[in-house]
Amino acid sequence: MEIDWKIYELKLYIKPKIWDNKSVILTKKKGKKNMTKPVIKNIMWDVDGVLANLDHAYYRFLTEHKNYKDEYKDLKWEDLPNALPIDPKFGSLELTSHPTKGKEFNHDFCHNSGEIYFDRPLYPNVVEVLKELDKKGYMQLTMSSGFNAEIKRKMIADTLGDELSFVNIEVVEHQKSTKDAGHGKAMVGEKEQRIIECLKKYNLKPEETILVDDRIFNCQTAVKVGMHTVRCRSGLTTDTPDEVKATFDAEVKNVAEFKDWLLNNTTF
Repeated sequence: MEIDWKIYELKLYIKPKIWDNKSVILTKKKGKKNMTKPVIKNIMWDVDGVLANLDHAYYRFLTEHKNYKDEYKDLKWEDLPNALPIDPKFGSLELTSHPTKGKEFNHDFCHNSGEIYFDRPLYPNVVEVLKELDKKGYMQLTMSSGFNAEIKRKMIADTLGDELSFVNIEVVEHQKSTKDAGHGKAMVGEKEQRIIECLKKYNLKPEETILVDDRIFNCQTAVKVGMHTVRCRSGLTTDTPDEVKATFDAEVKNVAEFKDWLLNNTTF
């Protein structure tokens, strides 16, 4: 059945939250418990920071790139968040968050880092979890971003490999926003629009779709368009503010923990 997107978009602009089936979260504040489990049929995966280890590429970039290796040659893995201070609205590592070299880092990483840019190994259990969810019937797609959509799409396909070829790959190109503001308001707007476009493209109901992402503002964007959202903190991250976390369905440490949460707290 085709979804009447005019109705969804009308509700979106009138009311930030267009659905009520985050029942556990919404009733928890009132001291009540609603046992109705939401129906989830579609999973929208963020890639970097959830499925693939972008922090690994960032570490290699700082310690191996010709322009920065002398300065960061003694950098330890656990000190990476000190070298790349985490912006609270992201909640995870971003090159652009560096107070003085953000734009320089981002440019060199995207355009002048060679194979380091592509070195984002999958986290443990990703292949097994996504294959299990595929067998259970979940429609799965990625929602990632990059300076060049075609390059990023190819990289994701190579990273996921043939075993995960059933995952639909979608990418937001954010050249303009990274030049102007480094993932500022422009990026948020692009992400929101792209999510809506993907929901339309695959004829997915927002209330039956969940975003799994490590970045706080991406999770907030999913809530805004009426989706479920789980923050997955596979990489180096900072805590979610309590008032923001209360609007998410859950917060997990990795994809295996997400799978357990999904199967125990939702229906298909």
